[in-house]
Amino acid sequence: MSRPYTFVPPAGVRAYRLSTARGEFAVLDAAPQGRSKGTALLLPGFTGSKEDFIALHAPLAAAGYRTVAVDGRGQFETGGPRDDETAYAQSELAQDVLAQAAAVGTPVHLVGHSLGGQIARAAVLADASPFVSLTLMASGPAQISEAQQQRVKLLRDALAVMSMAEVWEAIQAMEPPEETETGGLDAGLDDLADLRRRWLANSPAQLVATGRQLCDEPDRVAELAAVPLPKHVLSGERDDTWPVTLLDTMAARLDAHRTVVEGAEHSPNADQPLETARALAAFWDGASL
Repeated sequence: MSRPYTFVPPAGVRAYRLSTARGEFAVLDAAPQGRSKGTALLLPGFTGSKEDFIALHAPLAAAGYRTVAVDGRGQFETGGPRDDETAYAQSELAQDVLAQAAAVGTPVHLVGHSLGGQIARAAVLADASPFVSLTLMASGPAQISEAQQQRVKLLRDALAVMSMAEVWEAIQAMEPPEETETGGLDAGLDDLADLRRRWLANSPAQLVATGRQLCDEPDRVAELAAVPLPKHVLSGERDDTWPVTLLDTMAARLDAHRTVVEGAEHSPNADQPLETARALAAFWDGASL
């Protein structure tokens, strides 16, 4: 589970509901400083939220980019059906992204973290015209690793017989002590209250549907490689969801720019936000030429 250092929007970041042709989506929107170089749309991963990108807004604003991080349908502060999985088919979520891009004002740089990367890929394959570039952040070519598939299956099985609150308690019981104690959290989180609040706000149907997607996703790298769009594969130096060597190979297949952020794992946006922001801005600068 991703752990942003705060759930409070910092100065210069506006929280509101973005109106689109497919409904409203909760966003965090940061305006650029000085001359605008462009806009980026940021999609979070499985069990995550727009707050996962919260430490990127300031450095990217300083680099001249507007950043809009969004809660997808059924994620945290964006509503969605709690029992109907059909609303969370990947094709539906991809159409949501196209609507979000239109609402913030195209063209945009598209960034997807983990699950968000696979949804971003689906959106680009459906219609690449709204996008200046695509960054896949810690997001691999197909299904997640066997170990992570087992974790997702456990979650899906639990959600079939337990409430969201009961599943939260079970997750906390399984975490190592250093992960659940206050001292193990990132600076700025005094306790687990915000993480629990985010968890309880998620749609169970969304978690089940997107968890299944992560386990069943086919390899669509060849399709994406055929799309004439600048591409960027960014990850930490360690990743237990998709091996870093697999991400290296995917980048080569895509003829994509490749960034490995030292000192980061599956969430470089939270682990090393300044280095991640620098890498994103440098790629966007080049992609916009």
